[in-house]
Amino acid sequence: MTTPARRRLMRDFKYLQKDPPMGIQGSPQENNIMIWDAVIYGPADTPFEDGTFKLQIEFSEEYPNKPPKVKFLSKMFHPNVYSDGSLCLDILQNRWSPSYDVSSILTSIQSLLDEPNPSSPANAEAAKLFQENRAEYEKRIQQVVEASWMDFDDISSGSESEEGEEEDELPDFRAMMV
Repeated sequence: MTTPARRRLMRDFKYLQKDPPMGIQGSPQENNIMIWDAVIYGPADTPFEDGTFKLQIEFSEEYPNKPPKVKFLSKMFHPNVYSDGSLCLDILQNRWSPSYDVSSILTSIQSLLDEPNPSSPANAEAAKLFQENRAEYEKRIQQVVEASWMDFDDISSGSESEEGEEEDELPDFRAMMV
């Protein structure tokens, strides 16, 4: 049985495939449309530029009436990201609206990278450095960006196909969307 949340997620996936925002990728995990893997590329002309940051989005059957749980899987040093990778972002908490879709969630997170809210910190050290020592803050961000390359290589090397081989087939729900 396809629930309203699953129908909405299929629509969100179709939209994200058709018109992906710059620097953002996302798709459901194989055979589970309720858990998505996403990648946000660090925005140009910011300390996060060239970073490749992995996230996981977990939806409940109450989506889109309730926000998903989103967390960075990549190491992150940011005023609004907790040590476990979860985010302090108003649209994922008290300002949630069913009008938000996966694309708008990921776009908001990408914007948050360079526009933190240090007055509502999830990471007090990052917030303090952001406000009081921008050079040191940006140095820490550069370490995170460089770590994201290693992180990404570790994941992608396990799933690369041999040259000339076909990629794994899409799960059934993805094939339905194309």
